[in-house]
Amino acid sequence: MNYQLYGNSLLSWVTACAIGIAAFFVLRFIRNRIASRLEPLAQKRPIPPFEIALQLLRHTKAFFFVMVAIFFGSLSLSLPPTLSRAISILTVLAFLFQVAIWFDWLIYYFVSRYAERAMIRDAAAATTARALGVILRLILWALILLLALDNMGINVTAVVAGLGIGGVAVALAVQNILGDLFSSFSIVLDKPFLVGDFIIVDDLMGTVEHVGLKTTRLRSLSGEQLVFSNSDLLRARIRNYKRMYERRVVFSFGVVYQTPYEKLSAIPDIVKAIITSQERTRFDRAHFLKFGNSSLDFEVVYYVLSPDYNVYMDAQQAINLAIYKRFAEEGIKFAYPTQTIYLKAEGLPLQLTQGEATNEAQ
Repeated sequence: MNYQLYGNSLLSWVTACAIGIAAFFVLRFIRNRIASRLEPLAQKRPIPPFEIALQLLRHTKAFFFVMVAIFFGSLSLSLPPTLSRAISILTVLAFLFQVAIWFDWLIYYFVSRYAERAMIRDAAAATTARALGVILRLILWALILLLALDNMGINVTAVVAGLGIGGVAVALAVQNILGDLFSSFSIVLDKPFLVGDFIIVDDLMGTVEHVGLKTTRLRSLSGEQLVFSNSDLLRARIRNYKRMYERRVVFSFGVVYQTPYEKLSAIPDIVKAIITSQERTRFDRAHFLKFGNSSLDFEVVYYVLSPDYNVYMDAQQAINLAIYKRFAEEGIKFAYPTQTIYLKAEGLPLQLTQGEATNEAQ
């Protein structure tokens, strides 16, 4: 019964374990008790202070309670300086990482709330807020890491200097990743597109869903997700349809060659009247364009005063139907590819034109 371990009797170790276990369960009981009281309040009245306090309690990790319990239990023991310092260092490290977890969640919480509200009135501000949130979280964890190293007795100045030298080699090794990282900052600051914009990149198109540190994700019209590296996006030619204020529409049609001159010359005015009568459209021009192979071709240009594709299609459909109806009333026939074949009866001489007869005589 006189067994000694690190200068403490077995009874002292049992007492220390009992203190540690009691401290662990007391801390967990206090956390769960406060959380159970705050949860009904947060559900009935979603007041930010109650919600924040509840989430901070839920993000309090078990390893923090364990290290605090070990620290309190060690106070009843006479431990060697080395072991006592090791327990103190581990306790401080646990506290630092727990603080980092709390502040990491706080940054995420406030940035998310701001981004959700800003998304309604200003998508650019929401995108910028998310990017700044990522930067703040990286800075937070970098500071926690430096504090942890300093608490462990490591010369932080020498570490930072070494990281500066090693950073050059790392930058060369991961230059593609760093290129995407800086490209993401360029996208956030310059704002060539925002979350929710419909863009076309080369021959691919979709709605922007997420702008990340390395990639940007689009949802295509057919449903699949398109993933682009940020560097590739900045090198590509991007067409942003969300920022289109109005849509220019060019369409053409042809009528048959047998159309009388009077009706042919009236077609531009007929088309102009039809387009002008449509809502949210602005007529530009309608012209007899050219003599086609099997039709007299007209070209029409007008503007839809909305970037919405469905609005454009509704207007074009209404214009097409009105032109079809009006041409039917006027007796104007649409052309389609035709060929006329002239047949010569066997044994009958060809009737030559004057030019052809002269050439044959020569």
